Amino acid sequence: MMTLNQILVATDFSEPSDAALLYGRELAMRFAARLHVLHVAQDIYVNMWGAENYLSMAPAIQQQIEEDARRRLGEIIGANGTGEPVTVTCVLTDPSPAQAIVEYAKTNDIDVIVIGTHGRGAMAHLLLGSVAERVVRFAPCPVLTVKQGEREFARADALERVTHA
Repeated sequence: MMTLNQILVATDFSEPSDAALLYGRELAMRFAARLHVLHVAQDIYVNMWGAENYLSMAPAIQQQIEEDARRRLGEIIGANGTGEPVTVTCVLTDPSPAQAIVEYAKTNDIDVIVIGTHGRGAMAHLLLGSVAERVVRFAPCPVLTVKQGEREFARADALERVTHA
Protein backbone atom coordinates (compact mmCIF):
# COMPACT_ATOMS: atom_id res chain seq x y z
CA MET A 1 0.00 0.00 0.00
CA MET A 2 1.23 3.47 -0.85
CA THR A 3 1.71 5.86 2.04
CA LEU A 4 2.39 9.55 1.90
CA ASN A 5 3.89 11.10 5.01
CA GLN A 6 5.39 14.32 3.64
CA ILE A 7 3.68 16.31 0.88
CA LEU A 8 5.23 19.42 -0.64
CA VAL A 9 3.25 22.11 -2.43
CA ALA A 10 5.39 24.68 -4.21
CA THR A 11 3.60 27.99 -4.69
CA ASP A 12 4.23 31.20 -6.58
CA PHE A 13 0.85 32.57 -5.37
CA SER A 14 -0.72 32.19 -8.83
CA GLU A 15 -4.09 30.59 -9.62
CA PRO A 16 -2.45 27.31 -10.70
CA SER A 17 -0.58 27.30 -7.37
CA ASP A 18 -3.89 27.79 -5.53
CA ALA A 19 -5.25 24.74 -7.37
CA ALA A 20 -2.11 22.76 -6.44
CA LEU A 21 -2.62 23.75 -2.79
CA LEU A 22 -6.14 22.32 -2.90
CA TYR A 23 -4.78 19.02 -4.19
CA GLY A 24 -1.93 18.98 -1.70
CA ARG A 25 -4.20 19.80 1.22
CA GLU A 26 -6.67 17.09 0.22
CA LEU A 27 -3.91 14.49 -0.15
CA ALA A 28 -2.46 15.47 3.22
CA MET A 29 -5.85 15.09 4.90
CA ARG A 30 -6.58 11.73 3.27
CA PHE A 31 -3.17 10.29 4.17
CA ALA A 32 -2.81 12.11 7.52
CA ALA A 33 0.43 13.49 6.11
CA ARG A 34 2.41 16.60 6.93
CA LEU A 35 1.90 19.36 4.36
CA HIS A 36 4.88 21.51 3.43
CA VAL A 37 4.09 24.73 1.55
CA LEU A 38 7.14 26.33 -0.04
CA HIS A 39 7.65 29.62 -1.82
CA VAL A 40 10.93 30.44 -3.52
CA ALA A 41 11.39 34.21 -3.31
CA GLN A 42 13.03 36.24 -6.04
CA ASP A 43 16.73 36.73 -5.41
CA ILE A 44 17.25 40.39 -6.27
CA TYR A 45 21.04 40.10 -6.19
CA VAL A 46 20.89 38.03 -9.39
CA ASN A 47 19.36 40.98 -11.25
CA MET A 48 21.52 43.72 -9.70
CA TRP A 49 24.11 44.00 -12.51
CA GLY A 50 24.73 47.65 -13.25
CA ALA A 51 22.71 48.80 -10.25
CA GLU A 52 25.58 50.01 -8.08
CA ASN A 53 23.46 52.91 -6.79
CA TYR A 54 20.88 50.52 -5.37
CA LEU A 55 23.24 47.95 -3.88
CA SER A 56 23.08 49.55 -0.42
CA MET A 57 19.27 49.17 -0.41
CA ALA A 58 19.36 45.54 -1.60
CA PRO A 59 19.34 43.84 1.84
CA ALA A 60 16.26 45.80 2.92
CA ILE A 61 14.48 45.09 -0.37
CA GLN A 62 15.33 41.36 -0.17
CA GLN A 63 14.10 41.24 3.42
CA GLN A 64 10.83 42.92 2.41
CA ILE A 65 10.30 40.43 -0.43
CA GLU A 66 10.77 37.53 1.99
CA GLU A 67 8.51 39.07 4.66
CA ASP A 68 5.78 39.65 2.07
CA ALA A 69 6.08 36.02 0.97
CA ARG A 70 5.76 34.79 4.59
CA ARG A 71 2.68 36.97 5.06
CA ARG A 72 1.11 35.61 1.87
CA LEU A 73 1.83 32.03 2.97
CA GLY A 74 0.12 32.75 6.27
CA GLU A 75 -2.90 34.11 4.41
CA ILE A 76 -3.32 31.14 2.09
CA ILE A 77 -2.72 28.54 4.81
CA GLY A 78 -4.73 30.10 7.62
CA ALA A 79 -4.93 28.48 11.03
CA ASN A 80 -4.68 24.71 11.40
CA GLY A 81 -8.13 23.76 12.60
CA THR A 82 -9.55 20.39 13.52
CA GLY A 83 -9.18 17.98 10.64
CA GLU A 84 -6.61 20.16 8.89
CA PRO A 85 -3.23 18.67 8.08
CA VAL A 86 -0.18 19.68 10.07
CA THR A 87 1.33 22.38 7.87
CA VAL A 88 4.88 23.68 7.62
CA THR A 89 5.57 26.84 5.62
CA CYS A 90 8.92 27.89 4.24
CA VAL A 91 10.30 30.78 2.20
CA LEU A 92 13.62 30.23 0.46
CA THR A 93 15.59 32.65 -1.70
CA ASP A 94 17.34 31.12 -4.67
CA PRO A 95 18.05 32.19 -8.25
CA SER A 96 16.65 28.82 -9.43
CA PRO A 97 13.18 28.05 -8.03
CA ALA A 98 13.22 24.53 -9.51
CA GLN A 99 16.56 23.70 -7.90
CA ALA A 100 15.39 25.05 -4.54
CA ILE A 101 12.20 22.96 -4.69
CA VAL A 102 14.15 19.79 -5.56
CA GLU A 103 16.71 20.41 -2.79
CA TYR A 104 13.93 21.05 -0.25
CA ALA A 105 12.27 17.78 -1.28
CA LYS A 106 15.53 15.87 -0.82
CA THR A 107 16.35 17.47 2.53
CA ASN A 108 12.86 16.89 3.99
CA ASP A 109 12.20 13.36 2.67
CA ILE A 110 9.20 14.53 0.66
CA ASP A 111 7.05 11.69 -0.73
CA VAL A 112 5.28 13.72 -3.44
CA ILE A 113 5.55 17.25 -4.82
CA VAL A 114 2.42 19.06 -5.98
CA ILE A 115 3.04 22.02 -8.25
CA GLY A 116 0.83 24.22 -10.39
CA THR A 117 1.59 24.70 -14.05
CA HIS A 118 0.60 27.68 -16.14
CA GLY A 119 0.23 25.67 -19.33
CA ARG A 120 1.88 28.31 -21.49
CA GLY A 121 2.09 27.88 -25.23
CA ALA A 122 5.11 26.45 -27.00
CA MET A 123 6.75 29.83 -27.73
CA ALA A 124 6.43 31.11 -24.16
CA HIS A 125 7.68 27.77 -22.89
CA LEU A 126 10.67 27.93 -25.23
CA LEU A 127 11.55 31.48 -24.12
CA LEU A 128 10.73 31.24 -20.41
CA GLY A 129 11.23 27.57 -19.63
CA SER A 130 9.15 25.83 -17.02
CA VAL A 131 9.83 25.50 -13.33
CA ALA A 132 7.36 22.59 -13.17
CA GLU A 133 9.13 20.78 -16.01
CA ARG A 134 12.52 21.10 -14.33
CA VAL A 135 11.08 19.92 -11.02
CA VAL A 136 9.58 16.87 -12.75
CA ARG A 137 12.91 16.14 -14.41
CA PHE A 138 15.09 16.33 -11.28
CA ALA A 139 12.77 15.56 -8.33
CA PRO A 140 13.68 12.68 -6.03
CA CYS A 141 10.00 11.67 -5.78
CA PRO A 142 6.80 11.68 -7.86
CA VAL A 143 5.49 15.08 -8.96
CA LEU A 144 1.82 15.92 -9.48
CA THR A 145 1.38 18.89 -11.82
CA VAL A 146 -1.93 20.73 -11.61
CA LYS A 147 -3.49 23.10 -14.11
CA GLN A 148 -5.93 25.56 -12.59
CA GLY A 149 -9.53 24.49 -13.18
CA GLU A 150 -8.60 21.25 -14.97
CA ARG A 151 -10.26 18.90 -12.46
CA GLU A 152 -12.13 19.75 -9.32
CA PHE A 153 -11.88 16.72 -7.06
CA ALA A 154 -11.09 18.76 -3.95
CA ARG A 155 -13.80 19.37 -1.39
CA ALA A 156 -15.95 22.47 -1.73
CA ASP A 157 -15.11 23.70 1.79
CA ALA A 158 -11.37 23.50 0.99
CA LEU A 159 -11.97 25.59 -2.12
CA GLU A 160 -13.90 28.13 -0.07
CA ARG A 161 -11.05 28.42 2.49
CA VAL A 162 -8.50 29.15 -0.22
CA THR A 163 -10.84 31.60 -1.99
CA HIS A 164 -11.37 33.61 1.20
CA ALA A 165 -7.73 33.57 2.24
